[in-house]
Amino acid sequence: MSRTVFCTRLKKDAEGLDFQLYPGDLGKRIFDNISKEAWAEWQSKQTMLINEKKLNMMNVDHRKLLETEMVNFLFEGQDVIIEGYTPPSK
Repeated sequence: MSRTVFCTRLKKDAEGLDFQLYPGDLGKRIFDNISKEAWAEWQSKQTMLINEKKLNMMNVDHRKLLETEMVNFLFEGQDVIIEGYTPPSK
């Protein structure tokens, strides 16, 4: 049975995550307040960030940058901005 959360990112009730995907207090906050849909959006943005900025997940500073961007995206409503990236036109 799926659980419903009020998603902070989407500002609506939506299907919650099945389990905590991120460690620690931040992971608990994500589990309690972020929907599957918003998490999927973040995963797409995360992939773009890693690729476009050539982040190395072995580098502590790069992981901190990614975590900061994640918090800003999921909880502060800020979009991920990548310099030089132009979304494809429809």
